[in-house]
Amino acid sequence: MTETTKTHVILLSCGSFNPITKGHIHMFEKAKEFLQKTGRFIVIGGIISPVHDSYGKPGLISSRHRLTMCQLAVQSSDWIRVDPWECYQDTWQTTCSVLEHHRDLMKRVTGCILSNVNTPSTTPVIGQPQNTTSPIYQNRNTANKSTTELRILLLCGSDLLESFCIPGLWNESDMEVIVGDFGIVVVPRDGTDTERIMNHSSVLRKHKGNIIVVKDDMNHPMSVVSSTKSRLALQHGDGHVVDYLTQPVIDYILQNQLYITASG
Repeated sequence: MTETTKTHVILLSCGSFNPITKGHIHMFEKAKEFLQKTGRFIVIGGIISPVHDSYGKPGLISSRHRLTMCQLAVQSSDWIRVDPWECYQDTWQTTCSVLEHHRDLMKRVTGCILSNVNTPSTTPVIGQPQNTTSPIYQNRNTANKSTTELRILLLCGSDLLESFCIPGLWNESDMEVIVGDFGIVVVPRDGTDTERIMNHSSVLRKHKGNIIVVKDDMNHPMSVVSSTKSRLALQHGDGHVVDYLTQPVIDYILQNQLYITASG
C-alpha cells in the first residue's frame, strides 16, 4: 500500500493519569509500532486526555497538576500531545463524548468524513485543511488528499477492555459507538487473555473486527507499570519510582508534595 492509501490514525487515550507513568507512554509507542508494521496504518498523532476532576475517583488530584505532569512526560515527543478539553468542561465527560468531540473537531479542521473502522467510506474523506494551529489534525500529505482516510482510535490497556464486561458499568449505546463507530487499539497487560474478554461481551463479539490487539512477543517491564504502583512507591519512599515515572514528573511531584504522605 502507498502512503496515501493507508489509513491515517490518531490514537486517543482517556484516563486519570494520576500520575502519568512510563507505562502510558510505552503503550502509545507500542501501539504506533504495531499499527505501522501491519502496513495498513500510519499513526500521525497521539492524544492524552486526562479525566475531569468530578470523576470522583478516590485520591484523584487536581487536573491542574495532572495536566502539567502529562505535558512534562511528553515534552520530548514529536507526535503525542496533551489535550485539556475534558478537564475544562463543567463536569465529567464519558469516553464516548470525548471521542465524539475530537471527531467533530477533526471534521471542522480537515473536512474529514469518518466511516466505520471495518467499512471505509466511498466518499473522499480528506478535504483541503482549514487554517489551524493544531498540527495533529493537519493532513500530512500534500498530494492525493481525496484518497487519504483519517481516523481516531481509542487506545487502552486490556483492563479497560475487561471493564466493558462488567454489567452496568458502561452504557451499552456508548459501547456501540466506541467499538462500532470508532474502534479500539488494545495493549495487553500481564498476559491478559484478550480473546476471552472479547468473547465475554456481546458488544465486543459483535464488533470484534474493530478491535486491534497489539501483539508483543516480549513481556516488556513497562506492561506492569501502573499509576497505583507509582503512588505507593512515592508514599513509601521507594526508589523504584524512577522505574515508573519520568524524571521531570518526579521532580514536579516532589516540588508540589503530591501523593506523598507523612510516612513517605
